Amino acid sequence: MDDQVEIFEVGPRDGLQNEARMIPTADKIALCDMLSEAGFSRIEVASFVSPKWVPQMADGAEVLAGLSRATGVSYAALTPNLRGYEAAISANADEIAIFGSASEGFSRANLNRSVSEALDMFAPVADAAAAIGVPVRGYVSCVTHCPYDGAVPVANTVAVAQKLRAMGCYEISLGDTIGQAEAADIRALLTALTLEIPAHLLAGHFHDTSGRALLNVAEALDHGVRVFDGAVGGLGGCPFAPGAAGNVSSEALAAFFSAQGLAHGLDHDVLARAGEFARGLRGAGHE
Repeated sequence: MDDQVEIFEVGPRDGLQNEARMIPTADKIALCDMLSEAGFSRIEVASFVSPKWVPQMADGAEVLAGLSRATGVSYAALTPNLRGYEAAISANADEIAIFGSASEGFSRANLNRSVSEALDMFAPVADAAAAIGVPVRGYVSCVTHCPYDGAVPVANTVAVAQKLRAMGCYEISLGDTIGQAEAADIRALLTALTLEIPAHLLAGHFHDTSGRALLNVAEALDHGVRVFDGAVGGLGGCPFAPGAAGNVSSEALAAFFSAQGLAHGLDHDVLARAGEFARGLRGAGHE
């Protein structure tokens, strides 16, 4: 087994977006800077979606402007459409992400579009990014289960992942959005998907709703996946996925990988402090 893995930190975006209390911009910046210090090479810090739908992310440009921007760190932003893409580029995001769903029900709830319509919306974003050399990461939500449609056929997830890859996404992150996947589900998905897309172009994005995230990480490792999304402090959920708990915490991932003898390059002490800070944002904050 390749002994090098990477944790892609999504806490400042995916972790905080579902918090009801508005988090001060300065606290978001402070959290991102702590994560840079911890050793992450990729951090998703903002989302350029309509503040009407995700008000917590309305200050994305201010967050990007305030970062210390550590050398060697790529600061990413989620962009659903050309308008969001243009705002992210104006704010100097280092890379962008587009996010499709493997299920029709979630696509309608999240983007008010069918799966096919959503993919059509992403194509010009990917083209615009390619024209100026900005990397594009692709997310597939609800890869095994959907809060609206139930179990998601493997073929649906494979098809969406293939289309994102064809658009030029350098990596496809597979999201167990409501945390209902079991190891057998991940095994079936990756057995089929890695016939079409090499494992080194895939990432795992597991929510710990049912306490199975690390079991699914282990299964994905067995299939050659070496990148996993984590949210510091275990923050997260999804405003469009009823009942979804937080992402697997970056601290838990780092501890798991260390126990397995896998190198991840993170400082456990700094990461623990960042986790404590992140969890504190749910309370009184640090204004």
